[in-house]
Amino acid sequence: MLARHDGCGLEQTAQPAPPRWISPLWPTPRFPHPRMAWIYNGALIAPGTGMDSFNLMRAFRRIVERGGLARAAEDLGMSPAGLSKQLRALETHLGVVLLQRTTRRMSLTETGHAYYRECCRLLDELDALERGIAEQRGEVAGRLRVNAPQSFALSTLSPLLPRFLQQHPQLSLDLVMEDRLLDAVGEGFDVSLRLRAELDDSRLVARRLASLQQVLCAAPSYLRQRPAPQSVDDLQVHSVLAYSLSDSPGSWPLLGPDGQVTITLPARVTVNNSLLLRDLLVAGMGIGALPSFLAAPALARGELQQVLPDHRYPPRFVHAVYPTSRHLQPKVRAFIDFLHAELPRCAGLDS
Repeated sequence: MLARHDGCGLEQTAQPAPPRWISPLWPTPRFPHPRMAWIYNGALIAPGTGMDSFNLMRAFRRIVERGGLARAAEDLGMSPAGLSKQLRALETHLGVVLLQRTTRRMSLTETGHAYYRECCRLLDELDALERGIAEQRGEVAGRLRVNAPQSFALSTLSPLLPRFLQQHPQLSLDLVMEDRLLDAVGEGFDVSLRLRAELDDSRLVARRLASLQQVLCAAPSYLRQRPAPQSVDDLQVHSVLAYSLSDSPGSWPLLGPDGQVTITLPARVTVNNSLLLRDLLVAGMGIGALPSFLAAPALARGELQQVLPDHRYPPRFVHAVYPTSRHLQPKVRAFIDFLHAELPRCAGLDS
């Protein structure tokens, strides 16, 4: 495990004065070109060595930021042994020690600390350059950071993502699944998918992708024990399961033949994940409200039955939101357009 150090990622191990940092052999870009020879600590780093310097720099950066080889290797889709070999190759190539190893942890040397900071600068500049070129060409490339509710991502997005990624082979995806409402701007997401009746963040641009319903339902086994409710008031004598992150936890605003009525019910069980709520309902634990993309398949399989079918929640929508301060990059536009076309065809969703 790498030892943390305040503000800099890793603990420094004292060494002699750090080496003079990289200087290009000729003044073209601020970062070394993949085909350009460059100098570190008096050592020539050239493409003829059979090493991809930028990939090695990315691997080193990931080790530092993930705090060790195991988690970094998992991110990079390789074995810890293979990543360790790359680290040793990089140190041999540079002629310096970047990380001090012990049996229990790693720590950055002073040289490693300087190298890490410059790696970040160079790689960020390179990524920005590549993004700019891709945008000029209209190419869907780079890394797309997306946030979506866990239940929606696992049930509905999961079957769609392979086809989207196959359509755009130059695109990489970081998907963060979180049912809580995250700060899309502060967390650095390109796109955040939100399932809400209304959006209230003025800093974000929103595009409606699909509509959904909340469906009141229970398992046949539960309804055999207790008669199905015939009115909203009948819910008072039933076992209620609730979703704690809903727009109105503890209260059910229902639209019926006589207009809207809001009923507050004590919940026997409260959970913060719709997949768990569905499983508890299927197990016959009570009555609850499920989003239609989870309810529809369970209703079709006969695992659940709808109750009070003439009463519904106010409609909710799937929105794609993104920061207003960012230009709509080709990768973001491609993802939003894809979901706009595909989501209304998914179970439990509509246009």
